[in-house]
Amino acid sequence: MLPAFVRAPGAPPFLIAGPCVIESEALCLAIATRLRAIADELGMAVIFKASFDKANRTSVSGFRGHGLEEGLRVLEKVRRETGLPVLTDVHLPDQVQPVAEVVDMLQTPAFLARQTDLISAAAASGRPVNIKKAQFMAPADMAAVLGKARAAASVAGVAAGNILLCERGSSFGYNNLVVDMRGLVIMRDLGCPVVFDATHSVQLPGGGGDRSLGQRQFVAPLARAAMAVGVDGLFMETHPDPDAALSDGPNMVPLAELPGLLRPLLAIAALG
Repeated sequence: MLPAFVRAPGAPPFLIAGPCVIESEALCLAIATRLRAIADELGMAVIFKASFDKANRTSVSGFRGHGLEEGLRVLEKVRRETGLPVLTDVHLPDQVQPVAEVVDMLQTPAFLARQTDLISAAAASGRPVNIKKAQFMAPADMAAVLGKARAAASVAGVAAGNILLCERGSSFGYNNLVVDMRGLVIMRDLGCPVVFDATHSVQLPGGGGDRSLGQRQFVAPLARAAMAVGVDGLFMETHPDPDAALSDGPNMVPLAELPGLLRPLLAIAALG
């Protein structure tokens, strides 16, 4: 069973939200403060997400973040000042322990879904782990990934039920992703909670040559479809001014629009 801060029994689907990368302490605190208010207003659990390092940027010139030490300092401050649980990505096994000491939930990037050492280290940390399905993997392929995670959790003596699987679209030709909604059912049938990443699913990877593009106008319809199919949580990156964001701006949801987007999604979820 997932910890209550993720999703309590009978609660609506939770939300993982925040900027793609930690641009600054001030920005993270501003976004997290608004997310705290949204969580209280809508009665849903919200987990603040921001990355201390984006190790998979398209170009060497892309902004990666401020690094592990500064990133964890900012996340700890967000957690302390807003009361929101926090999540961040880990890219290497040796990042897991220091990150797990600060954050409430870990995430493994989609490109690294088959990195056994990373998946095992994250699962053995004792923290809930959101494992993103790779764009090049079929939903059923995540059974093997889940098997690695559960085996590592078992050896470490921690709760194997803290593993979540996340759908974020599948490669469909060059620079394009599509979402097969059957995948949400397939992964849920593996016996673990499933998260739908509505913003990365509309990304156009590398579509701008030296950067990725996105089609944020499709975030809402895809999220509605996922809610109708049935998911345990949603992932949405958000920013006060996505067009000025330092990473993944084209697929992020403007922060001011987030409550209006979430209300109909929760109504769909309530239909069961």
